[in-house]
Amino acid sequence: DESGYVFMDQKSYEQTSIAGDVLGDDHYFLVDNMEVKVLMFGERGIGVTLPNFVNLRVTQSDPWVKGDTAAGNNKPATVESGYTLQVPSFVEEGTLIQIDTRTGEYVTRVKE
Repeated sequence: DESGYVFMDQKSYEQTSIAGDVLGDDHYFLVDNMEVKVLMFGERGIGVTLPNFVNLRVTQSDPWVKGDTAAGNNKPATVESGYTLQVPSFVEEGTLIQIDTRTGEYVTRVKE
């Protein structure tokens, strides 16, 4: 919601809100219905523990120019959450990729 992110306990259905600025870059890796562990301080949510990997779709990436090896065959790409990372040159817009949430780095393409 506008005040941040809402997390629901799967057993009690109790909801906890955490402000976006508290989550830092972790918010880039949140996906609807993802199971996370909410870190609490008293009654207040202060962070989340994400799964090690998340699948997100590339929404913007420059096309690969054959013979362009100056960049080490990597190029910047933006995924659906707005996060930007380096991906191999063969990754195109629309590709579903796996990202390591601990490092924010590309892992692999995901077969659909």
